[in-house]
Order: sequence, then C-alpha cells, then structure tokens
Amino acid sequence: MMMWDQWKKGFDMWEQKTAEMMETVLKSPAVLQPMGGLLSASMKMKAGVEKASAQWWGGLGLPTKREQEKTLHALNQIQSRLIDLEEKLAEMKKN
Repeated sequence: MMMWDQWKKGFDMWEQKTAEMMETVLKSPAVLQPMGGLLSASMKMKAGVEKASAQWWGGLGLPTKREQEKTLHALNQIQSRLIDLEEKLAEMKKN
C-alpha cells in the first residue's frame, strides 16, 4: 500500500507540472497565432469545397444541401400544422 501511495503522489505531481507547462504553451502567441491561421485556412477551404459541391449538384439539376434543408423545414412546418388541424378536428367531433 505504501508503494502505491508514493507512486500516486509522484503521478499527481507529474500531472500538475505537465498541466502547468501545457497551459503556458497553449497560451503562448507562438502557438496560438499559427493555430488560428490554420483554423482560418481550413474554414476557408471547407467553404470553398461546399460552394464547389453546391455548384456541381446545381449543374446536374439536383437540389443542393441548403435547398434540401429548406424543403425539409417546410415539410416539417406543414406536418406540424396538419397535426394541429387533426387534433382540432378530433376535438370538434367530440363536442
């Protein structure tokens, strides 16, 4: 049991020091600036891929993801209204 306690204390100390070092490194502008640039570049690339994909699908005469989402939203609204009307009709039949 004593050996375990010593190992646990050593591990806890190592974990604390590692966390402090990582926090310092990750707050450093030398790390944050390149990571921010990388994130920006990847987001621009993603937007470009999505735009090219939408143009390609549109060129084939097929709906784009955005158009499909708009259609699905409209269908969900219609379904909700239909359910409301069915409930009102059922209520009217009871009375």
